[in-house]
Amino acid sequence: MGIIVANLFITLDGVYQAPGGREEDTEDGFSFGGWQAPVSDDEAAASIGAEISRIDALLLGRKTYDIFASYWPHQTGEIGDALNRVPKFVVSSTLANPEWAGTTVLPDAAAAGRLRDQYEQVHMFGSGVLIRSLLAADVLDRLHLWLYPVVLGQGKRLFDAGTVPATFRLIEPARSFPKGSVSLVYERAGDVETAEMSS
Repeated sequence: MGIIVANLFITLDGVYQAPGGREEDTEDGFSFGGWQAPVSDDEAAASIGAEISRIDALLLGRKTYDIFASYWPHQTGEIGDALNRVPKFVVSSTLANPEWAGTTVLPDAAAAGRLRDQYEQVHMFGSGVLIRSLLAADVLDRLHLWLYPVVLGQGKRLFDAGTVPATFRLIEPARSFPKGSVSLVYERAGDVETAEMSS
């Protein structure tokens, strides 16, 4: 069985909205689009590129899919070629005729979970709402956070009200990059337990 990996570029205060460009997602008046580039560096970019090279299938939520589908079909190079080559899946109840070649629409998180029967590595980028749905359905296997040394005080946050409580285990050594970003790779580790701190 394969795995579903959620890759997310995220700030110290948990914001994942519009890391890549000023106009990427201005919903709710978000004014910090493009926050990732100034705190990125060549080593971090190479690590992200290596992650993309492992993709057997791409899974996205509807909003992220629309952003990707408007940009990546017109790009070449290693990343563009990889994303255009692999099968793409979008979880949506409203999208009927996706225009990005190789795209299949899935009805819900449970259907997305069944992709593990067909592909070794199903990767997501962005798609915070879908990440929460996959966690709730217990079909997200790995959470790869690219944590950046920025706080924004506004924007869409990964773990907001309604998040299903869960614990995670770090499965790779944390890796830091020259401008202060950190790569953290977690797997689900079960339910939340509580205990008293000993003296």
